[in-house]
Amino acid sequence: MDSISVVICSYTERRWEDLRRACASVERQLHGGDELVLVIDHNDTLLERARGEFPRARVVPNGGKPGLSGARNTGVESSRGDVVAFLDDDAVARTGWADALRETFAGAHVAVAGTAVVADWEGGHPPRWFPAEFGWVVGCSYRGQPRHRALVRNPIGASMAVRRKVFDEIGGFSGAIGRVGATPVGCEETEFCIRVTEHDAADVVVLDPATAVDHHVPADRQTMRYFVRRCYHEGRSKRIVALLRGADAGLSAERTYVRVTLPSAVLRGVAGAARDPGGLLRAGVVVLGLGSTVLGYAVESLRRGALTSG
Repeated sequence: MDSISVVICSYTERRWEDLRRACASVERQLHGGDELVLVIDHNDTLLERARGEFPRARVVPNGGKPGLSGARNTGVESSRGDVVAFLDDDAVARTGWADALRETFAGAHVAVAGTAVVADWEGGHPPRWFPAEFGWVVGCSYRGQPRHRALVRNPIGASMAVRRKVFDEIGGFSGAIGRVGATPVGCEETEFCIRVTEHDAADVVVLDPATAVDHHVPADRQTMRYFVRRCYHEGRSKRIVALLRGADAGLSAERTYVRVTLPSAVLRGVAGAARDPGGLLRAGVVVLGLGSTVLGYAVESLRRGALTSG
């Protein structure tokens, strides 16, 4: 049976209660040989507080550059399990999460595994205007993802796991992308998973939606301003991934998303407007989200071009 090291990265005391819930949800699932590693991202006050609060965890400072990629890499280096699982500090692992990941890695060629990430909305429900196809904006599963266990390019980073030997073979998460503090960028897990399958075509990335974590979505991430900003920075991140790994791999999942998932969302909203007027609003937000993402991609392309020519 594979041992599991669960890595939780945290950078701010503002999420203290979320962090306590995340750690508690993991600690009650660990078996002998498993461990919890808590990485604090360049915050000495939070580091000391965490060391006093979580005696069962290995609490370490981020030894790399500030940001999620550096913190995750520190977690890998500080852990020893056969499988390294990553849980966001504002997510709660449901009962059976660790054992379900362990079972998934019983497949010899499974290199990376992810689970469903269910939005836990502050206030109890999403804003009326929020389209389910954009769950990724708040770090959660979204309409258009597989409903049953399937091979995917990459999972949602809030709940994913990697076989340790993969890090030995291809290295860690890229510092060229990924979230730093509250800046809503990402795609470090996308670039990583592309490298995994490029290194060995036999290795696969699996999504198991039957297993889940609950990911807290605070009120400040339920605004139109955050939505647009997050989409814009996602576009920037996608452009960087395309430059690092090539457009074919970097945009493979996005092509289906843009050609199938988003047009279906707009049609659904328009067709159902008579019984649900909010559908028209959500359809408009789908177009806004796509436009913001494309703008971010274009701006990053221009910026990179200027840097190259300069």
